[in-house]
Amino acid sequence: MKKIIFTDKAPAPIGPYNQAVLSGDTLYTSGQIAINPANGELVLDDIETETKQVMENMKAVLEAADMTFSDVVKSTIFISDMNNFGKINGVYSAYFDEKTAPARETVQVACLPKNVNVEISMVAVK
Repeated sequence: MKKIIFTDKAPAPIGPYNQAVLSGDTLYTSGQIAINPANGELVLDDIETETKQVMENMKAVLEAADMTFSDVVKSTIFISDMNNFGKINGVYSAYFDEKTAPARETVQVACLPKNVNVEISMVAVK
């Protein structure tokens, strides 16, 4: 059985999908981009600020499912420019304990929704 997870503390979906789906003890999140949920505006000041907004959006989705970053077992990071990897990784790493960080892949893609620079999705298990 699946349960749809939604919070107004993260951006509403911009298509036919949900912020996350809980199936049993496993949470599957949709990718988050740097939309400020308070005003719907993109946060693109610089790559660090953009990544922080993405992670804060993800934090809100996890919390809506009664989870935290410590429950994350897998993440996927999509970036538009691999030259931003170090800066993105610097912000991302602040949300995890390095000893228990999730598995992850980071891939460069040709284009992301709304022409953002980073999108992150996660799988978490309670």
